[in-house]
Amino acid sequence: MEVIQKTSDPVAAMRIAEYRNLMLGRFLFIMGLRMMGTLVGWWVYELTNDPFAIGLIGLSEVIPAVSLSLYAGYIIDISERRKLLLKGVSLYLLCASLLLILSIHFTAQLFSNHWITFCIYIIIFFTGIFRSFTGPSFGTMIASIVPKELLQNATTWNQGIWLSASVIGHASVGFFIAGFGNTASLGIIVFLVSIGLFFIWRIKPKPPLNDRSEKKTLESVKEGIRFVLKTKEVLGALSLDLFAVLFGGAVAMIPVFAKDILKVGAVGFGWLNAASDIGSIMVIVLLTIFPLRKQQGRKLFFAVGSFGICILVFAISRSFWISFVALLLSGIVDGVSVVIRGTILQLKTPDNMRGRVMSVNSMFINSSNELGQFESGVAAKLLGVVPSVVFGGCMTIFVVVTTWFKAPALRKMEY
Repeated sequence: MEVIQKTSDPVAAMRIAEYRNLMLGRFLFIMGLRMMGTLVGWWVYELTNDPFAIGLIGLSEVIPAVSLSLYAGYIIDISERRKLLLKGVSLYLLCASLLLILSIHFTAQLFSNHWITFCIYIIIFFTGIFRSFTGPSFGTMIASIVPKELLQNATTWNQGIWLSASVIGHASVGFFIAGFGNTASLGIIVFLVSIGLFFIWRIKPKPPLNDRSEKKTLESVKEGIRFVLKTKEVLGALSLDLFAVLFGGAVAMIPVFAKDILKVGAVGFGWLNAASDIGSIMVIVLLTIFPLRKQQGRKLFFAVGSFGICILVFAISRSFWISFVALLLSGIVDGVSVVIRGTILQLKTPDNMRGRVMSVNSMFINSSNELGQFESGVAAKLLGVVPSVVFGGCMTIFVVVTTWFKAPALRKMEY
C-alpha cells in the first residue's frame, strides 16, 4: 500500500493507483445504475400511465435488497472482496442486458405493455439482490486500500464520485431517451457497466479479515447489528437518513411532475432528475477543498431540515425553474449530510466489521430510497401526487425536530 503523509492534500487519496481504479469503476457502475433507475421509472410510466406503478419499482428492489443486506455483510467480511464485487457487478450487467432485450421493438410486438412491465419488475427484483452485495463491497474496499489518516479525504472523494456519477447519469439519460429512445439508452448503460467492470478487475485481491469458521453466521450478523445499535452517533445518523428520505423522496414522482404537471417532456425530466445531484456535487467539491472542521452533528440536522423545506417548495411550484432550483438546493444540503454521515461511518467502524456495518448502512439506504419510492407511489395513489409530496416534506421536518431531542449524542458529534 502506498503511504501518503500529506493528509492536508485535497487529492491525497486519489494519488493511490488502486483507489483511482476503484473510483473509476464505481463512477461508471453508479452512472449506469442511475441511468437505469431513471430510465425504468420513465419507461414504466410510459407503459402504464400510473404513478403507483413507479412506486412498485421501488418495492420490487427493496424487498431482496433489505432482506439480504445483513447476510451480505457477513459474506463480505469472510470473502475475498474484489472477487465478490466482480461477481456482483457482472450479474448487474446481465440484468441491464436483459432490460435491453426487453426494450427492443421486436419484443414490444410479441408482448403486451402489462407483460413487459411485469418482466421489468422481475429484473429489478434481481438487481436488488445483487446490489445488496455490491453496495457494501465498494465501501469496505476503501479501508482496504487507503491508509487510516486519509479515510476522511477518501470518503469525501468517494461521495463526490458517487454524486458525480448520479448527476451525469440522471441528466444524460433524459437527453438519450429524448434523442435515441429507451433501447439505445440501455445499450449505453450496458457499455458503461462493462467498462466499470474492467477497472474493478485491475484492483488486487483483498483477502477477508475474518475467518469463515470464526463465528456462526447468525451470531456474526447479530454482532454487526449490536455495534450499530450501541454506537449512538452511527445509529442516529442512519436513522435520520432513513426516515427523512423515506418521507422526503420527491424524486420518485419526478416523471409525473415532468410529464403531467410541469409539462417539460423527457429533456426537462432529465434536468429535474439531475438537479439535486448537481447541487450535491457542487457542495462535495467545496467540502473536499474546505472540509467541515467542527459541529458536524449539528450541521447534519440543519442540512436534513433544509432538505424537507426544499421538497415542500418543489411540491407547490408550477414553474420549471423554481422546481429546478428547489431540487438543486435540496441536493446542496443533502450533499452536506451525505459527507457527514459517510465520514462518521468510516471513522467509527472497526476494520473486521466493515462488511456487516456497511451492509446495515446499505439496508438503511435501500430502505429509505426504494421504500421511499414505494411510499411515494402509495401516497400519490391515495392523496394525489402534489399532496403526497407536501406530506413527505412536512414529515421530513417532523423527523428532524424529533431526532434533535431524541439523539443528543449525534447533535453534539464532532470529528
